[in-house]
Amino acid sequence: MQASVAIQVLPSRVDNDEVCRIVDEVIAYIKSQGLKTFVSPFETTIEGDYDKLMEIVKECQLIAVRAGAPEVCSYVKIDYNPSDEGILTISKKTDKYVADNAE
Repeated sequence: MQASVAIQVLPSRVDNDEVCRIVDEVIAYIKSQGLKTFVSPFETTIEGDYDKLMEIVKECQLIAVRAGAPEVCSYVKIDYNPSDEGILTISKKTDKYVADNAE
């Protein structure tokens, strides 16, 4: 069950420095899961098993609250393809642009 999830976690009712600190904790958790990830200014994309990704999405809310967010709004996009063809990967979507940014 391959899937790709893009998640944007937005702690509410905190200042910008706190937003960054809390989001950094969420991103650190996501990266600790050992899956392919791509961090961008507005969201983090993760690839892997659908069930595992749904667990990560759930945990992101809890981490943000434990880190001090009184409220969390999250926006999630899911690309799921159970066939052998799989999903359109992060690499297929972004590699040509990442190379452009290296110049």
